[in-house]
Amino acid sequence: MKTLTLAALAALMPVAALAHDGMHANDAYARSTNPMVGAVFLKLENHREVDCTLQSAASDAAERVELHTHLEEDGVMKMTRIEDGIPVAAGQTHALDRGGDHIMMLGLTTPLTDGDTVTLTLDFGDCGTETVEAVVDNQRASGGHDHGDGHAHGAGDHAGH
Repeated sequence: MKTLTLAALAALMPVAALAHDGMHANDAYARSTNPMVGAVFLKLENHREVDCTLQSAASDAAERVELHTHLEEDGVMKMTRIEDGIPVAAGQTHALDRGGDHIMMLGLTTPLTDGDTVTLTLDFGDCGTETVEAVVDNQRASGGHDHGDGHAHGAGDHAGH
């Protein structure tokens, strides 16, 4: 009987390995800057042998979902939309943190309350898609650069964060 059980477990091992053979999002959480705007932060892991690019994200929680980053212009940090996606090299990780690359949700369908869950679909083009559950945690300390200024972004104003 032991032989059969070990054989059955061995047969399942390749299936378990496939669970992390592609792109994977880890430690996803969302924050809301005001009732109409929110952001999602997470760690992208590329378990593939080829480079992959996060091309877009989608969610029913917002009218628009965009990839954003912060850039310094004339000594001022400004948020800007990423048009060409966020690359993740083969076998590497890329953190989407406050003060850096992140996912913006514009025109929230309902305000984000601590403990709520936001579902997103991440599109990696030829590398596939991944569905991510991000828990809303407006109190979470930043894993990246948090300016702590409480600056709220309106749907048309993303500069200055």
